[in-house]
Amino acid sequence: MNSPTSKTPTVFAYGSNMLTARMIARAPSACLLGPAILERFSLRWNKRSKDGSAKCSIEETGHREDVVWGVLYALAREDKGKLDDFEGLGRGYGERVVAVIAHGRPLRASAYYATSVDVNVRPYDWYRDLVVAGAREHGLPPAYIRLLEAVPAIEDLDERRAVREREMLRAHRT
Repeated sequence: MNSPTSKTPTVFAYGSNMLTARMIARAPSACLLGPAILERFSLRWNKRSKDGSAKCSIEETGHREDVVWGVLYALAREDKGKLDDFEGLGRGYGERVVAVIAHGRPLRASAYYATSVDVNVRPYDWYRDLVVAGAREHGLPPAYIRLLEAVPAIEDLDERRAVREREMLRAHRT
């Protein structure tokens, strides 16, 4: 595991950005630091996206049994700004510093959380599959991956977007 400097932004990715190829497409300087766990939080699929579907978010519960698995990346400062823009920081997502555990050590990282929440939205199937692919890529626990796979999803009626997003999955598998 590489070690970020105090001046290097470190991001805890728990949704589709866990997939390394997706993160690098959004922030080319992304340096994988490895899997991490966020305790006393729960993963939610309730962030209303501008396309009307659900994206992932985290919610602090305070319950010891609640955990969110994810992946840590160190980014160049300019790429952190690009990622903020891409993720919609201030337009559906907020950001907070969280304490995660990585390789048995506590670390601080930034994480996005939904500010535009709708419990009635569902993720597109391709989005859920990107999240699952990222979890598998980084060897997250099988029980956690099964929870991700079981999330109800809907078909994206925008065929062009669905094909484009699934292309990342195909490229990842080859």
